[in-house]
Amino acid sequence: QVQLAESGGGLVQPGGSLRLPCAPSAIFSIDHMRWYRQPPGNERELVAAITQDGNTNYLNSVKGRFTISRDNVKNTVDLQMNNLKPADTAVYYCYVKLAGGPTEYWGQGTQVTVSS
Repeated sequence: QVQLAESGGGLVQPGGSLRLPCAPSAIFSIDHMRWYRQPPGNERELVAAITQDGNTNYLNSVKGRFTISRDNVKNTVDLQMNNLKPADTAVYYCYVKLAGGPTEYWGQGTQVTVSS
């Protein structure tokens, strides 16, 4: 069973930064790598995505503050979050879709709380 190991969550003050790394337990050919989040009482939403070619896409509210990056050799995907706001408080989930088929995996989620 492939697992996505997420880390880096925690409590941070507004304006602070966090980095969320995600690494799968096995090496595969991965197509899409994404970070989602689920704020309290709300549905899960796509925060950032990156293709194998490095093309990125961001939720409007995080543009200019968050950066997604990937290492195609190690198959890791990181989310650098700067200038965090209380509205960024959520459980953040890592997601990968393997190349050549529909197989996808989710991480267990890591809590990010932005509060003074």
